[in-house]
Amino acid sequence: MPEPRTWQLTAGSAALGLALAAAAVTLAGPWDSGQRTAERARAAAPAAGGTRHAPPPPAPAAPHRPAPAPSAPGVLAALNPAAPAGPSTGPSAGPADADPGKRPADLAAVLGPLLADPGLGPLRTASVVDTATGKQLYGEGATAPMTPASTVKIATAAAALSALGPDHRIPTTTTAAPDGKTVTLTGGGDPTLDDTRLKALATDTARALRARGHTSVRLAYDTGLYTGPAIHPIGPNENIAPVTALMTRAGRLDTSPSGPAPRSADPARDTATAFAAHLTRAGVTVTGDPAPGPAPKAAPLARTHSAPLADLVERTLTHSDNDLAEALARQTALAHKLPASFDGAGKAVRAELARLGLPVTGTRFADGSGLDRNDRVSAALLTGLLTRAADPARPALRPLLTGLPVGGFTGTLADRFDTAPAGAGLVRAKTGTLTGVNTLAGTVATPDGRLLAFAFLAGRTPSPYQAQPALDRLSAALTGPDHP
Repeated sequence: MPEPRTWQLTAGSAALGLALAAAAVTLAGPWDSGQRTAERARAAAPAAGGTRHAPPPPAPAAPHRPAPAPSAPGVLAALNPAAPAGPSTGPSAGPADADPGKRPADLAAVLGPLLADPGLGPLRTASVVDTATGKQLYGEGATAPMTPASTVKIATAAAALSALGPDHRIPTTTTAAPDGKTVTLTGGGDPTLDDTRLKALATDTARALRARGHTSVRLAYDTGLYTGPAIHPIGPNENIAPVTALMTRAGRLDTSPSGPAPRSADPARDTATAFAAHLTRAGVTVTGDPAPGPAPKAAPLARTHSAPLADLVERTLTHSDNDLAEALARQTALAHKLPASFDGAGKAVRAELARLGLPVTGTRFADGSGLDRNDRVSAALLTGLLTRAADPARPALRPLLTGLPVGGFTGTLADRFDTAPAGAGLVRAKTGTLTGVNTLAGTVATPDGRLLAFAFLAGRTPSPYQAQPALDRLSAALTGPDHP
């Protein structure tokens, strides 16, 4: 979320946003396995929507904390001229503004007809909240549980940040048996592990082995941190690899950084095989083939770490990264001392959100990514999460805002808002797309300096080509009175 002085820059970018959004390509792509190919392919584009997407250094110089999300001192005056301006006392998911003569009534007049668009199907809910006050400015079935598709990643990411903190890093380690004859590569649940870091881990491991006088070992690999089924309920799919604690580049078999891709059937074994080759090139002979096995209880020989959790959250949201979302959910389960499985992760995410004081009645987290149609969240829960992320008292949740794609520019919103150019550059939101389900949840910076959180969830939609422009128009209508 921008610092206070950048509200002017954000508003100033609207003109550029209009030009770029008008030239955006039309929605395209066939449907397969419950997600639209065009949305996932766009997610693979190199553009980044957050503040933390640069490649991480090998080791951090010092822990870093996200800066607090700015408060908006003029919000109350803008919303209600009779109300005193001043710092927020901390947002919460509150009821609608009781004064029907103020802006909420105007907002209903604008959003009501847009929410009634036939392209949104017969099931539609909405919530709009002023993040500085926590007041709901508009609601339609806001507390009704709905299938969220990928907007559930907002909840997954919030739970991980709340449970673990933004500086948490996921380790991958090597450990030697007491006799030095076997080395075990242990996965900590980092799907972003790549060949460069794997090679560095092998180099460090080889150095430690030679220092102990060992130049020939057998290699084992340990994936025991995760339990339960590795295959997502949707089955083998280009949207997601088998969910395992040890993998390289999320099991991708091509060079794509994100989006759909052919996936390995056994990412852990492939990673161990690649590690064995690196270890051999580093001067330690590996005898036999890598085999599954538990790591010995001993101090690690070497380790590598993921980027900080804040970076992982931004990447998850900007690119709708399913593999990272499942990893974040399992890290939350581990923090709650629950099994790192689909079931354990779902219970942990729900418990963490309840601990934040959010409305979790009727919620279900069948997975962390939103690919499972059994997920259920409400529009009020999503706006409650975004409101907390804007709270200056909760800086750890700020990556929920900075990671959201920018309308018409980045991530899964790069090809959106061609039919609603007022939202280009001003709307930041997480998309959700399953066959017959279309959702959008995020924030809007208004010309008068307010930050609104919104969530629009639609079910039994007839087509994404109708539903997505309708959602874009709804969010763009929040950018100001000149853009109804």
